[in-house]
Amino acid sequence: KTNAIRILEREQIPFEIVTYQWDEESLDAISASVHLGVEAHQVYKTIVCADGEGGHCVFCLPAEFTVNLKKARSLTDKWELAPLKLAKLKEVTGYVHGGCSPLGMKSSFPTYLEALSELEEFIFVSAGERGLQIKIRPEDLAKACSATVADFT
Repeated sequence: KTNAIRILEREQIPFEIVTYQWDEESLDAISASVHLGVEAHQVYKTIVCADGEGGHCVFCLPAEFTVNLKKARSLTDKWELAPLKLAKLKEVTGYVHGGCSPLGMKSSFPTYLEALSELEEFIFVSAGERGLQIKIRPEDLAKACSATVADFT
């Protein structure tokens, strides 16, 4: 079990585990949606940003979108916010590229869930390993990772 799964079980939050075959060439969330057979807007990727002050913020958003840094900076009041370099991802989060969950990171970071999630009955997020996804209601994910739901795309 991953940390993300343990957290959901401990909090008694309903979810499903979905697995798929992955490969090194396609670790992105859009590829995950193809493998899962669901729409890209239902699969959420986790983007970790450094705040320029030694801290980090986590953004969870649909596969085909990108973090609008102007909106994200305004939302967080961190004006040097920038995506974390992939080489630092495991050190900061405990997760690897293609298997980064918004739940169960090494440290607790301010987390933001894209408001578009409110349009979906269920979304898919990484369970903390490549090829392993969690199917969950957006409101349950927000509760589980104490996320602020906001528009940042």
